[in-house]
Amino acid sequence: MKKFLALMLALCMVFALAACGEAQTAQKEEAAAGGKTVVTLWATGSDNVRQIFETLTADFNASNDQYEVKLQFMLSGTGTQSLADMLTAASRAKQTNTDYDLVDFSGDDWSKVVSLIGEEQFVKLDGAQMPNAASVAAKSSVSPEYCQPYRGTTVILAYDSAAVPTPPATMDELVQWMKDHPGRFAYNQPGTGGAGDSFARSAVYNFLPEEAFTSDDEKWTAEWDQGFDFLKEIHPYMYTSGGSIVYPAKNQGTLDLLNQGEIDMCPNWADMVLSQRAKGEIKDTIKITQIQPALTGSLQTLAIPTFGSHTEGAYAFINYMLSPRAQEIMVRDMAAIPLIDASTMDMTGYEDLQGLDVSAFRIQSIGGLSTNFNERWDNEIATLG
Repeated sequence: MKKFLALMLALCMVFALAACGEAQTAQKEEAAAGGKTVVTLWATGSDNVRQIFETLTADFNASNDQYEVKLQFMLSGTGTQSLADMLTAASRAKQTNTDYDLVDFSGDDWSKVVSLIGEEQFVKLDGAQMPNAASVAAKSSVSPEYCQPYRGTTVILAYDSAAVPTPPATMDELVQWMKDHPGRFAYNQPGTGGAGDSFARSAVYNFLPEEAFTSDDEKWTAEWDQGFDFLKEIHPYMYTSGGSIVYPAKNQGTLDLLNQGEIDMCPNWADMVLSQRAKGEIKDTIKITQIQPALTGSLQTLAIPTFGSHTEGAYAFINYMLSPRAQEIMVRDMAAIPLIDASTMDMTGYEDLQGLDVSAFRIQSIGGLSTNFNERWDNEIATLG
């Protein structure tokens, strides 16, 4: 009996120490935040995304006296478990009061998480809690009431204004321009970069119903023929090197050709072109334009899981992200497309962004069909010679 009581006393001490340790850890976190409530933001992406979030969270923390945002960032392509997988696991385990206070999503990641755990695992957003959102016209194509767009990017036409003073405004005008200027246009192999992928997919899906843009139903593959015939039709007018049609590798491949004067126009990411131009890495004469129907783009969004701990603090950070100050930081540091009125922002060097119509963004998410699409392009277009 004495041994049993001694064992129970020892266990109680262990639990008490553990509880004390947890309390001390919480107190340290609270103290580290200067008495503010700690709000954890989860995000993933490339290193430039990490850098911009570090800048934004530091700026928010310096100006907000109630909340301290702590960034948990996962670099793309690292680790064995994605952020989407982690959220799914937490939801299915019915966890509550986690540190998943606020999560940054790309369009594809948001679609994936919603399909796995449902939109009801996120807070239905209240505009009164984030008044700056009232000026944002852009909406997610998936569960728009549960996520808030805060920046955009899109594939556009990059062109050398010294050679093309008046760029095409529509796909039909672009095709006519190609025919009038054979060899002066290029798009990269779809499987090597998003810009070429966007151009090829948009060209094919322009012949399909709008619903196909966000569907992974295999039925659509049977309706690709007309679009692939179109890609074959414009093939002879693509960039030529050594007497053969060449589709460059990667987004940078086409941008390099444009900068070197080998071509006059190509599809590329708006932020990639403008960032490199601002750094002096490409010519000042290279500009961007958006055609109709638009090439595909992406909205980056923020969502609040219901199993997080600090909803009010999450709202505060979302509202900050939609402020002119935060939007200007994203323009300056990563050439992000602002989602609020840019008239009060310093857009020096990034004036081209003001001409992009965010409401015209077309978001495409076709899931596993993208693999089938790229395989067909490789077999039918790349082999034309």
